[in-house]
Amino acid sequence: MKKSAIAIFAHPDDVEFMAAGTMILLAKAGYELHYFLLCSGNCGAVSLGPNEIRGVREAEARKAAEIVGAEFHPCISDDLELVYSVENLRRVTAVIRHAHPEIVLTHSPQDYMEDHMIASRLAVSAAFAREIPNFFTDPVEEHIEGETAVYHAMPHMLIDQLRKPVQPDFVIETGSVLETKRQALAAHASQKEWLDRTQRLGSYLQTMEDLSLEVGSFVRKGIHAEGWRRHSHMGFGSESGFNPLAKALDSFHYPCPGGAR
Repeated sequence: MKKSAIAIFAHPDDVEFMAAGTMILLAKAGYELHYFLLCSGNCGAVSLGPNEIRGVREAEARKAAEIVGAEFHPCISDDLELVYSVENLRRVTAVIRHAHPEIVLTHSPQDYMEDHMIASRLAVSAAFAREIPNFFTDPVEEHIEGETAVYHAMPHMLIDQLRKPVQPDFVIETGSVLETKRQALAAHASQKEWLDRTQRLGSYLQTMEDLSLEVGSFVRKGIHAEGWRRHSHMGFGSESGFNPLAKALDSFHYPCPGGAR
């Protein structure tokens, strides 16, 4: 069976800022990709109402997933309404069982807003529940067997919600796929005005490139990269050294000084 990886993030464009380069490289390494956004993006507009922008953002996210080369999975919540509940856990676990991933990519457990942190918690718990026969999903998906590893992306602006710096365990160099990553982010055209108005990002495409250079500087100045921290293997893999992302992308993988091994 072909190996697979899934990105579980909160909003349309979150994947493109923090994880799309890694996903594109995994596709080149032979992985089947899955793209799962938990929130609709219905609050991400200045001039459009929630129903209109919800449709716009789903279309943009589907286009971005196509550029990345991933199967798109529809959202389960509107923005700022995502909660950690058994109902949502059943939905996320169903998608994980469908995807049968060896690699799960998700948000940092510490970030500037709740949707990101709740998405991270749901992704971790759903990956844990994948093998449990007595945990039932919505829609129904049979439990799956096999190891999986969960990786947390860097938080927005590389700091936690209390403004403390966060350092990755390792980075994946993404310079070779930066243009494709840029195209995927550019698919979210509705966000230019929104991100400038609400988060003072100016050119969101340039912000992404600047951020990837900052992440790369953890190991070497001048390289574009995405940073990752690996979740504990307990409940997910048999050995603490199980690190399929580093193995699959060995030639792009650089450990960070002081990062966990």
